Amino acid sequence: MAAFTVRPAIPNDGSFLAEMVVEAANWRSGGTRPRPTVLADPVYRGYIAGWQRPADRGVVAIDDGGRPVGAAWYRLFASDAAAHGFVAVGVPELIIGVRPLWRAQGVGRALIRSLADTARSAGFARLTLSVEHGNFAEALYRSEGFSIVGAGAGAGAAASAGAGGAAGRAPGRDTMVRSLR
Repeated sequence: MAAFTVRPAIPNDGSFLAEMVVEAANWRSGGTRPRPTVLADPVYRGYIAGWQRPADRGVVAIDDGGRPVGAAWYRLFASDAAAHGFVAVGVPELIIGVRPLWRAQGVGRALIRSLADTARSAGFARLTLSVEHGNFAEALYRSEGFSIVGAGAGAGAAASAGAGGAAGRAPGRDTMVRSLR
């Protein structure tokens, strides 16, 4: 495994986070969506627009040469501007992207663990994320304590999910939540 470290994200990381949104959107081999197409999508754009808002927090993995190789961050969304993994107001949505050469080397796990610690320290009880059906990263998310609370039905739409809150639903996606308690 190649050496990397994790540091807090800073306001100047916005363009790298945009790169990671594109990487996350292009997890399938052979099915690449061009950067302008991904960033033109209002949901994907919402993950990075105006970074770093007051409640935004994130972490960046860097290689031993100081180059960023992955990032994870969370952002709060309003119910009228919900993203793919929206479950409720006040529950931050985790976004994660790792450069392809660095996948399956522990970078994603380290980013998730670090960001979960950050969210817990900030007083959040849960984190949510959205994963497309078939994405190999779902196994990582499950191993880190995320469980499916909603299956796809329309981007940003919220539906009651009883005591678990509302589950964001998007076609071909599952919404997953992790307790931080």
